[in-house]
Amino acid sequence: MRRVLRILLIAGLLLTAAGTVPETARVEAAPSRALVQFPVYSPSMHRTVMNNVLPAPGGGKAPVLYLLHGAGGGSDHIGWEWNTRYREFFRNKDVTVVSPVGGAGSFYTDWRSRDRKLGLNKWQTYLTRELPAAVNRHFGGNGRNAIAGVSMSGGPAIDLAARAPRLYRAAASYSGCPAQALGFPAVMGTVIGQGGNPLNMWTPSDYVVHDPVLNAARLRGTAIYISAGDAGLELPVRACSDASAAALRAQGIRVTSDGLRGAHSWDVFEGGLRQSWRVIGPAIGA
Repeated sequence: MRRVLRILLIAGLLLTAAGTVPETARVEAAPSRALVQFPVYSPSMHRTVMNNVLPAPGGGKAPVLYLLHGAGGGSDHIGWEWNTRYREFFRNKDVTVVSPVGGAGSFYTDWRSRDRKLGLNKWQTYLTRELPAAVNRHFGGNGRNAIAGVSMSGGPAIDLAARAPRLYRAAASYSGCPAQALGFPAVMGTVIGQGGNPLNMWTPSDYVVHDPVLNAARLRGTAIYISAGDAGLELPVRACSDASAAALRAQGIRVTSDGLRGAHSWDVFEGGLRQSWRVIGPAIGA
């Protein structure tokens, strides 16, 4: 375990050197499932959040996958809906896919304080209480859920599953860094890159509380998937992903991980999504 922690520390330092990694874009062609815009009022954030939803094709009750965006939160029109063929991938799969739009630089967590630039962020509350309740009412969720994130939201996706173990049966990180405590300089850099103040997000102790590697017991029974590429600025992300997977396995958590070919790009992100389905699909019965 001590050796794994040393690896995680090195990975965190590498992520700091990499800084905020850009997400290269690719435009989707010929989408295969209708995308529904679903506004949900968040009492905790005092605003309405728009969510892009791919309803399950069967029309009845179905599992739900909450698929989070990267550093821009999708408000910049960079995300699954615009840069991948995910509609084609999910065309015949019995699952409702939900992507909230917003949360740039938020790490999809509950912030300690309102931020002058990024506003009031209570994304953990939204994603574990408010949004699932609304999705279940309007789209017929059957109670079997998974959550996945990319880049900025990779680690938070696994943390959210740890925060709400009865809600999410599976969680995935695509080109993210689940070991958030040791990668905290990169976390802070991402928040600053979006114009926010990281001191409004977490205190130093919160980085420990929200690190799923340091709170692995909360993930027992949850199917975990982690992937990253192998080129360019993706290298420190790969180091952190591999070390996080090893640390979780050392604590008895069921983890499936893949090393993919490529840089920090939507080709690699989408590749991770497709590979992860062998873990997520069976976990939620989709």
